[in-house]
Amino acid sequence: MANLDDIDRRLLAELQAEGRVTNVELAQRVGLTAPPCLRRVRGLEEDGVIRGYHADLDPSRLGFAITVFAMVSLKSQAESALREFEEHMRALPEVRECHMLNGEIDFILKIVSKDLQSFQEFLTGKLTPAPNVESVKTSLTIRTAKQEPGVPL
Repeated sequence: MANLDDIDRRLLAELQAEGRVTNVELAQRVGLTAPPCLRRVRGLEEDGVIRGYHADLDPSRLGFAITVFAMVSLKSQAESALREFEEHMRALPEVRECHMLNGEIDFILKIVSKDLQSFQEFLTGKLTPAPNVESVKTSLTIRTAKQEPGVPL
């Protein structure tokens, strides 16, 4: 875990809320001048605390009308089988998140699709025949009550 002081935490909170803030504005918000602010941010990037900057896109405005969560059980939990499945999921652009779980289900996936027909084609053509898949259970998202990226700071 990174050793962060109060200023680092405030920098991270500001950047997490607004990744496009200028260095000058960010420095003002946390009570620094621009040069030390930039040094701190670069240090947080170099330490891997800040992994990147991303735009928050609206899937529906880009034609992705549905989000589905898929619970996947594998035939084998051998490390090689797990890695092969994970590598396959990384290659599928529709799969936006892939998490290995503890318990009855091996993985939960967050999948976006343009419509139900496209999702059905993805399910039967790409997900179900993926390496080592034993079963897939899916749940279509009705609405999203909270979608908060990052961590509480």
